Amino acid sequence: MGGMTKLLDKPLRAFTIYAFVVLLCSIPVYFFMVDFIWIHEVNAHNQIVAESTKKNLRELKLSDAEAEEGIRLWNRLQPETRLVQTDRWRPDSTYNLYRKNKYILEKGYDRFQGLVTCFEMNGKFYSVTVESNVEESYETIAGITAITIAFFIILLFGFIKLNKRISARLWRPFYQTLEKIRVFDLNSQQTIDFEKNGIAEFDEMNTSINKLIASNVSVYRHQKEFIENAAHELQTPLAVVQSKIDLLFQNAEITGQQSELIGEIQNALSRVSRINKNLLLLAKIENHQFADTEELSMSELLHEILSLLSDFTEERSVKLRIADELSLKSNRMLVEIMVTNLLMNAVRHTGPDAKIDIRLEGRTLTVANTGTAALKPEKLFKRFSSASSQTPGSGLGLSIVKEICTRYGWNVEYRYLDERHIFAVTF
Repeated sequence: MGGMTKLLDKPLRAFTIYAFVVLLCSIPVYFFMVDFIWIHEVNAHNQIVAESTKKNLRELKLSDAEAEEGIRLWNRLQPETRLVQTDRWRPDSTYNLYRKNKYILEKGYDRFQGLVTCFEMNGKFYSVTVESNVEESYETIAGITAITIAFFIILLFGFIKLNKRISARLWRPFYQTLEKIRVFDLNSQQTIDFEKNGIAEFDEMNTSINKLIASNVSVYRHQKEFIENAAHELQTPLAVVQSKIDLLFQNAEITGQQSELIGEIQNALSRVSRINKNLLLLAKIENHQFADTEELSMSELLHEILSLLSDFTEERSVKLRIADELSLKSNRMLVEIMVTNLLMNAVRHTGPDAKIDIRLEGRTLTVANTGTAALKPEKLFKRFSSASSQTPGSGLGLSIVKEICTRYGWNVEYRYLDERHIFAVTF
């Protein structure tokens, strides 16, 4: 899968980001709500204390002298909650302040919420101040935030575990279908049998895939049968035409111009014959008609093939380097065809006096030859496609190489480096 993201991870990631953003936005909301509730409750508490103080003072029915003495004593005992005489009645007011703690110095500053309210006693107006310490919102918010983050992590961890457990069970039919499609081989000409899983979407998907595969298998089978039958049927007329042309060419009465025309016809007929043979070979490879295998020594095989192709390579500098011995268990004819096609491809793409390097190292066979321009990788291994306009061929040589490599699970690749065409087969 590499660095790719799974489908089920996308909603989980979106949920995580959304939840984290909501968590961040909730912190200031927590702060303002908690602070508002505390201030409201403290004001209510101060109001109750103030009303109780006013009621108790009125019920005492103190004289002016007793009232002054009581107020003086009150202010000495409760300096933060003052009781003073005022010249007139004033509406209630509140205040909020920070004041250094005089009793516990290491605490620093404390926050207070105060209420100033007026009342009448003995025909005089008095104001009473009631203060209450307010717990710090910051400390409470920090605690609430820490608890919320802890629960968020627990919730997220639970979602991940549940997502994996549920998805493993829910998506099992999908992965079973995916695995069957992955190992499906069109050459086998067999359809895939999907099991019913009771999930409408997956059953519908499997039905659609089955129809698509059946259609492709049918088209592929008909195409292969047509190519194979056409190639077989062409063999006899091609051989007859070739023999007639040979007889005509041996006729002493033909002119030079006729001889030249006959030569061109022979060249074209030879090309058609090669295409016909290659098509038959491809059909046989696809039909697994080369089932026999044997242990092959690649170094011995390379020497034999180079010896057989000596007429084609005599004008070129061919260098064979074998760094490691390699033994393969495969069909000898197919390996010979693959190596021959690679070498003939190198010969066709190099002029006289050019260099061709063949190297066997590890489990990789490399065939390199000099060149002036890179070939077209997208057309290299396609049938009847020419990767270079300078060297026309049947367009099937490299297709056969690719088909043989696919047959055995080998990897063939092409690259152009340092003005050299390099074909590498990894066994």
